[in-house]
Amino acid sequence: MSRRSPNTPAPDVAGLRARLDRARAAAAKSGTDALLITPGSDLRYLIGAGGGSFERLTTLVVPADGAPALVVPKLEAPGYADTPTDELGIDILTWVDGDDPYKLVAGRLGKPARVAVSDFTPALHVLALRDALGDAEQVLAGPVVRELRMRKDAAEIAALRTAGAAIDRVHARVGEWLRAGRTEAEVGADIAAAIVEEGHTEAEFVIVGSGPNGASPHHSVSDRVIEHGDVVVVDIGGPIAEGYNSDSTRTYAVGEPRDADVAETYAILQRAQAAAVAAVRPGATAEQIDAAARDVIAEAGFGEYFIHRTGHGIGLDVHEEPYIIAGNDLPLEPGMAFSVEPGIYQPGRWGARIEDIVVVTETGVESFNNRPHELVVLGS
Repeated sequence: MSRRSPNTPAPDVAGLRARLDRARAAAAKSGTDALLITPGSDLRYLIGAGGGSFERLTTLVVPADGAPALVVPKLEAPGYADTPTDELGIDILTWVDGDDPYKLVAGRLGKPARVAVSDFTPALHVLALRDALGDAEQVLAGPVVRELRMRKDAAEIAALRTAGAAIDRVHARVGEWLRAGRTEAEVGADIAAAIVEEGHTEAEFVIVGSGPNGASPHHSVSDRVIEHGDVVVVDIGGPIAEGYNSDSTRTYAVGEPRDADVAETYAILQRAQAAAVAAVRPGATAEQIDAAARDVIAEAGFGEYFIHRTGHGIGLDVHEEPYIIAGNDLPLEPGMAFSVEPGIYQPGRWGARIEDIVVVTETGVESFNNRPHELVVLGS
């Protein structure tokens, strides 16, 4: 496991300490004796290092009452050398092959009645922990941790703002690569390189959906040759050094669109996306934002072609709470950041999507993406 990259910002010890304190308090409030946080974004949120998930157990033990401990294989401990464990009051408990790390966790906790395990902990660890902890009830840590992660602090908002500006710079350059005669894969490779050039550590995803492929929301890239008149959905994003992600979609046309209905239909999508962003404010519910977009599209007769939720939260993960979807009556609060990305997808013909990342402010909304929303018509 590598040490911290020279480009990775130094950890904010005070901020991490506050997060651990809030995690302990949230665990206690939920009646949970301890959180068991395995490698991933939750671990990075709490200690500044995400680690890696392997067959050997690594877990941060966060008791509701008491000092946290990082249980880690001795051979992987150097990967946490730059983590401020001493300053955070985290004990390091190493183990070697032949030891039982699950008993190490149990010994640390005594006889807990209820423990919460990270949502994406491998089953081999979940079941072994269950055996080691005896009669302890085992639940998901997600409902506890997401209450912390949904509300971004000032540093997180600044990182998301930086990520949004970086991906905007990539969209501003799409005309360099998107043209007739090239394959989606060729265009996607150029975009992926630009994502890194413009300030990301990697390209997490690149969607170039041309013509009928644009009607598949999660299309990636293919060997399809882009044609004059194609409408092309470009959905791209990735993390910056702080770990926070960008995610933005714009729709392009290679020359004048071949289908006569593109301009009118795309205008409906623009109104829907604008209506949803305008509806974002403290106290509005997630489902109200979804409805603001969906109602515009449905009233225009395209409801059956909007086949996904209006948005998802974003931060250390590309998809996280809160989800902007019908049935989610969560009231929005300042610091909640999420996408607003309605789409219209006509199978076998073409599709379109407009996506911005926004954050709820004290008085309304701020968008982290500021490229024009109009259909961008490029030369053929």
